[in-house]
Amino acid sequence: MTKLDESTIIKIFQKEFGNKKFVSEDVETFNLGKIKIIAKTDTLVESTDIPKKMELEDAARKSIVACVSDFASKGVRPEFGIISINLPNNITHSKITSIAKGFKKAAKEYGIVILGGDTNSGKEIVFNVSIFGNSNKIVTRKDSKIGDIVFVTGPFGYTKIGLDLLLGKRNDKGKFAEKSIKSMTNPKPKISFGLKNKKYFSSSMDSSDGLSTTLNEMSKQSKKKFVINNIPVRRDLEKYAKSHNLDLISLVFHGGEEYEFVFTVQPKYKKIIKKNARLLKTPIIEIGQVESGNGVFLKEGRNYNRIRDLGWKHFR
Repeated sequence: MTKLDESTIIKIFQKEFGNKKFVSEDVETFNLGKIKIIAKTDTLVESTDIPKKMELEDAARKSIVACVSDFASKGVRPEFGIISINLPNNITHSKITSIAKGFKKAAKEYGIVILGGDTNSGKEIVFNVSIFGNSNKIVTRKDSKIGDIVFVTGPFGYTKIGLDLLLGKRNDKGKFAEKSIKSMTNPKPKISFGLKNKKYFSSSMDSSDGLSTTLNEMSKQSKKKFVINNIPVRRDLEKYAKSHNLDLISLVFHGGEEYEFVFTVQPKYKKIIKKNARLLKTPIIEIGQVESGNGVFLKEGRNYNRIRDLGWKHFR
């Protein structure tokens, strides 16, 4: 029997729900009377999402951050949250305290009021977080225009190194190793930047499933070609990749877990975007432009190499 992948499973549910017009988006929107509610839910599972060397406080914080990152890319302020947790019967008091501290830290950091949730028992730790806000408009994934500039809110590639260190696949020490681990355990979505610049974005999407996944999804929904001419990477990562014989393209485009976002803007807004980035101390990087056509390509000199979607996929 053919193994089902994530997209096939989603299509089965869409068919049963009779939703033929479903378009994948970072958040869900619905009206409650005259108020437009923005909602996001995300699940973090111990066996697939929490490396053994990762502190539970960091994991709990990250489960909320995953939703905040989607709100950041849409230019919406997160306001309320509901958290459901699944815990093993033998979990200790200290671990529960650590989890609670992680939830509290994220809620305080992003101004979210936790309304409540549900507690259950099972074989492993599972956090399911739902976040809510309200906004008359979100920035979609699909509205980039020919001539738009493509930006990202930060460098990519550290998280894959950080994950390997947490999993014990690497044993490097020093500042670079610490920086890479922190990028994995303590991501910081650029919510203030998203809120301030929302009106200038033509399209935007969270990058946590991998930069290649994000770019390809935005290209597909916009029905445009994304040409990347600047790899969003810092010099220290380039040197590390070279000295350890690692594929830089794979690290940057397919690693995932960055919780940054990709956005497109018209050239006339470039100066405003950069000024606001400086004011908010948000590292943004111009990586390419939107052109007529389809697909995502890395331009190196005269060569155009296709960047395929090789980011994170469940059930792969």
